[in-house]
Amino acid sequence: MFLRLPFWHTATSTMGTALPRGQLTATGTFSLQQPLNYRAGGRVEPVDGGQTEDVYEPATGRVITKLLCSGEKEVDLAVQSAKAAFQTWSRTSGMERCRVLLEAARLIRERRDEIATLETINNGKSILEARVDIDISWQCLEYYAGLAGSLAGEHIQLPGGSFGYTRREPLGVCVGIGAWNYPFQIACWKSAPALACGNAMVFKPSPFTPISVLKLAEIFTEAGAPKGLFNVVQGGVATGQFLCHHPDVAKISFTGSVPTGVKIMEMAAKGIKPVTLELGGKSPLIIFSDCSLENAVNGALMANFLTQGEVCCNGTRVFVERKILDTFTKEVVKRTQKIKVGDPLQEDTRMGALINRPHLERVQRFIKQAKEQGAQVLCGGDLYVPDDPKLKNGFYMQPCVLGNCRDDMTCVQEEIFGPVMSILPFDTEEEVVERANNTKFGLAGGVFTRDIQKAHRVVAALKAGMCFINNYNISPVELPFGGYKSSGFGRENGRAAIEYYSQLKTVCVEMGDVESVF
Repeated sequence: MFLRLPFWHTATSTMGTALPRGQLTATGTFSLQQPLNYRAGGRVEPVDGGQTEDVYEPATGRVITKLLCSGEKEVDLAVQSAKAAFQTWSRTSGMERCRVLLEAARLIRERRDEIATLETINNGKSILEARVDIDISWQCLEYYAGLAGSLAGEHIQLPGGSFGYTRREPLGVCVGIGAWNYPFQIACWKSAPALACGNAMVFKPSPFTPISVLKLAEIFTEAGAPKGLFNVVQGGVATGQFLCHHPDVAKISFTGSVPTGVKIMEMAAKGIKPVTLELGGKSPLIIFSDCSLENAVNGALMANFLTQGEVCCNGTRVFVERKILDTFTKEVVKRTQKIKVGDPLQEDTRMGALINRPHLERVQRFIKQAKEQGAQVLCGGDLYVPDDPKLKNGFYMQPCVLGNCRDDMTCVQEEIFGPVMSILPFDTEEEVVERANNTKFGLAGGVFTRDIQKAHRVVAALKAGMCFINNYNISPVELPFGGYKSSGFGRENGRAAIEYYSQLKTVCVEMGDVESVF
């Protein structure tokens, strides 16, 4: 879920809002009438459910489609579809799976701009970021395609010529439950290792962002995957509960909030199902006085304002050594004020719209509370209304920097999930490490310093699953991603994810006669 291009990058592409194959889409013009479920190789309406939810274009506040939530019967049909496909897919060789995943990656790469435009329309993030998200998505599929053919057990020699061996086997039907901040990318992060290991998947996106994952489902089918290998069910809490309780579901992977993660873990426990939980964060970003100031400022912007600040691992607690506090703060404020907010489909936009009105209001309440508790708004924080009339009902705000913050403030303790940076001074390495770890979360952390020994010493002391040295929010698919403490457990990406989508079978072979003690 991470951008490789910085905020100060100047985009030169003019590909803008054009969709391939003749479809042109600009902000405020998109609408969708097609079914949003995908089962057995095609788009379908759910057979039951009934509850509908509006799906918005954050940039304009328009309703672009209506989502029909899936009921228990539809969930069962999707699981059975996946179960049938699993019987075929699990018997294929790793090289056969490799070829399908490589073809799917090629198709995503070929349709990059189309998928990125859909992502921007439904999520609100800038088209610049969305394109990078899609690049990371096809890279993820390519990476696990490369691993699919190498998955193997091991041979163990035992006394007397006997031996044992292990088999790495798939789990079965896996459930992926995605978040709204990186809809397409999260679907790829979950499906790529699952399918590489021989599993099938039923995926439930956030009801706020149901659109782009349908493209992934269609691409898997077009790439040669068995129909039903990757199914999509739409819905909210009730649909997720049906999936978690279903007896034929073997594993659940969830990205989202801590309270929902707790509930999913409770439901999975009743069926003794393994879970991967990628939950919230309130990550520390530590800026030492011996850093490269320009690089540290760039890192702080990357750690706070990607996807309108709606990123779980953002480094929103920015600890700055007191010696450079004023200089750093002044430069961060100057750079933040220059971030262009507006139409996310415009090439020069660097911050689009938040996901919906309730979330925008929630972020505003955090800022109001911070001021009441003594924080100083150094810039931003207000609602933003673009000049373009078609954007007047969009969910925009100006990126915010808070100064005069203390560790006990709500804005420092709780995940805001919006474009709000809190700056806190510190004096010593020991002090800042203790304060950085004083949180229920443990998803990420970052350090900026020219002293490489100090950098490694500090990240070793941080209680966080993903740490950055002199960069932030750079997460190649080759590296495992996941958290400590209330930020969850299990890992996405890297070879580590293979462990969470497969199981080991041990076989012991006796070459002589069994010696009985009876």
